[in-house]
Amino acid sequence: MKIKDIQFGIMEIPLKKPFKTALRTANVLSNVVVMIETDTGNQGYGEAPPTGVITGDTQGSIIGAIREHIKKSLIDRDIADIENNMVLLNHSILGNTSAKAALDMALYDLYAQVYQAPLYQILGGCRSELITDKTISVNEPEEMVKDSLETVQEGYRTLKVKVGKNIKLDLNRLDKIRKTVGDNIKLRLDANQGWSVKEAIAAIKKMEERGFNIEFVEQPVKAGDIEGLKKVTDSVTTPIMADESVFSPEEALHLLQNRATDMINIKLMKAGGIHNALKICAIAETSGVECMVGCMLESKIAVTAAAHLAAAKKVVTKVDLDSPLLCAEDPISGGIIYEKDKIILPEAIGLGLGKIKGIGWKSF
Repeated sequence: MKIKDIQFGIMEIPLKKPFKTALRTANVLSNVVVMIETDTGNQGYGEAPPTGVITGDTQGSIIGAIREHIKKSLIDRDIADIENNMVLLNHSILGNTSAKAALDMALYDLYAQVYQAPLYQILGGCRSELITDKTISVNEPEEMVKDSLETVQEGYRTLKVKVGKNIKLDLNRLDKIRKTVGDNIKLRLDANQGWSVKEAIAAIKKMEERGFNIEFVEQPVKAGDIEGLKKVTDSVTTPIMADESVFSPEEALHLLQNRATDMINIKLMKAGGIHNALKICAIAETSGVECMVGCMLESKIAVTAAAHLAAAKKVVTKVDLDSPLLCAEDPISGGIIYEKDKIILPEAIGLGLGKIKGIGWKSF
């Protein structure tokens, strides 16, 4: 099975409501979708969201990176030669992790098709079901309380609450949310780099004093402030998770060698795909650190790939794969199945993706 062509299209899906974090506000998912075609007629799918404020990628840069650099390194390659294909992919261009992730997941989709098995079984096969949280966007306290209660009533047992814009408001938000949803609902916080080191330590200590029972706080400080992240981790009892501070396996190793974080959030768009994400899993497992697999604003294509990674590895103990649930429609057949907060990986070959509505495919 050899690569014959690589094509792309733009997928636009409106969101049910604006997605708001300390870094950005989005009203629509507008992502680059890729399809690798082989000489046997098989097709593998991947996806890349343009998340400029986190990865630095735009639609134009994603398309340009694949067209000018990545495609020519993969055409006519044998799908079964996965290791060398990944080396070529990762050395085709510097950075551009989202573009690489899209091709990486399409290659792994086809690789599993070669061996006629679901991808998660090829990668490790630890489990076939996952439990995801659901994100509560940062808004005025009353609106966040309303969103939290509705989400719990829908059957979700873990809320990922966005904070990081105003500590006083953040504490008010959490106080009202905790009182409304009760003590049996898990609360995770994501500050998206929104606090200074002093603010983070003060805020988290106040949460501990007030008994908010926060499961963990994700990326409380700026991505590049590893010393500050370590100071926060050392100063509070609540577990701290690194997200934007960890893109590559090298960064994961540096963070864990310095004991700067308690947990790592792996995202395919940061890592450049499954190949590098597996390396991060191995580094974390060796260090005795648990991982979460998360996502950007991605459709069911990329989230299905992330779910296969999460299901494959025991070191992944948490998932934040709710992005398709935030979309007003789902144009993708096949892939993972949601049953409230449960994600089920069907026994389909590869990623198990079917037809995608509304995509006009173009060759790079």
